[in-house]
Amino acid sequence: MGINKRQIHGGDIYQNPHVTDFSVNSNPLGIPEAVLQAVRMNVENMVHYPDVWCTELRKAIGDFEKTEMEHILCGNGAAELFFAAVLAVKPGRALLTAPAFSEYERALQVVDAEVEYYRLQKENEFQVGKNILDQITPQTDMVFLCNPNNPTGQVIDRMLIQEILEKCRECKAILLLDECFLDFLEEPEQYESKEFMKDYPELLVIKAFTKIFCMPGIRLGYAISTNRKLLEQMKKMLQPWNVSVLAQEAGKAALQNPEEYLKQTRAYIGLQKRWMIKELEMMEYRVYGSHANYIFFSGETGLYDRALEAGFLIRDCQNYEGLMEGYYRIAVRTQEENERLIVWLKEL
Repeated sequence: MGINKRQIHGGDIYQNPHVTDFSVNSNPLGIPEAVLQAVRMNVENMVHYPDVWCTELRKAIGDFEKTEMEHILCGNGAAELFFAAVLAVKPGRALLTAPAFSEYERALQVVDAEVEYYRLQKENEFQVGKNILDQITPQTDMVFLCNPNNPTGQVIDRMLIQEILEKCRECKAILLLDECFLDFLEEPEQYESKEFMKDYPELLVIKAFTKIFCMPGIRLGYAISTNRKLLEQMKKMLQPWNVSVLAQEAGKAALQNPEEYLKQTRAYIGLQKRWMIKELEMMEYRVYGSHANYIFFSGETGLYDRALEAGFLIRDCQNYEGLMEGYYRIAVRTQEENERLIVWLKEL
């Protein structure tokens, strides 16, 4: 089986059943109980069409993000909103980091946009540097950034984001900032970009319930921007009723007093991740970034296949633009699962 088929994304438990899945980066604490209860209680409401405007859900997101609900657009996962943004802007040229989440480029292919890469360098720990500003030109229509980056887990300094926004304004470009993993950071407020929104209509932030609330199967994401025209144009690109009744109820439930769940999540992941990174480095694996709920490292080639034979599904990163064979990403899972993976690695 070729790499492109087996590793388009993480989480392919359907072709690989009965494995411990370290390839998808969902919250190891699992789905919040309030979400499970909300879904159970609203099963019979599937007889109704969902609210096409997601009114109550957008209000809940607005309260959580401390912004007006008019600045929010909901979608069937973050991926749908990447496509909607591209269809709304119709960029002739876009700038992407390499490596980065593959759905950005897939969305850009729909409008035949020319893609330019800002290549993250191993020598610089795969960090975005100020030299990215040189690649934002009057010919650039969109810039895609992920903070923390997927797959490296590196974060972008907030002052650099502001400089990028200034350059985007100068060049009349839209900055799409993917913050789907931001809430896993131990101090997310140090990196979030919401404070820039009132001054920069060039900024479009996209987030999701997928990973932080461990509900990828429900498909729920949202976009935030003060650029009403952009959000309205994105809305036109979406199918009606794109967010189901159950997804809307799950989202509202997740945001009812989420502080304790998020606090426990950050503490647990921080503890487990520090231990896992220490163990990996003792085995002479090279760890980079990894500020979110996953660990990005390099090691021997063929590790994906050996792990799969042993019952572990990890993310082989060689199909990311800018990476090669020997780069991997693993999620932080439960303590028992993390220990089993580390023990297996030590036995190689």
